[in-house]
Amino acid sequence: MIEILYFDGCPNHEGLETRIRSLLAAAGIEETITHRCIDSDEQARAEHFLGSPTVRVNGIDVDPEAASRDAYGLMCRVYVTDDGLRGKPSDQWIISAVQRSR
Repeated sequence: MIEILYFDGCPNHEGLETRIRSLLAAAGIEETITHRCIDSDEQARAEHFLGSPTVRVNGIDVDPEAASRDAYGLMCRVYVTDDGLRGKPSDQWIISAVQRSR
């Protein structure tokens, strides 16, 4: 299962499900995608929410560096990718996480 965690008003959350569905289709993978809105700092800490948007596969963040971080809160998330700083995780991280989970 793929989860997209976000907070209301996050501009980078928009279109992310469509992008993930496109990646999955190209790889011939069918997977359930759910959305969860994080709406308080308390919930962000409890959920280990590193910012919006966060993508998890079977509860594990797709960002390979996520496990070493602990800056939880209601904030926009910036991903350090091979293509520079981005507001969404890289396509390769998403596909790799889905393939590892199978």
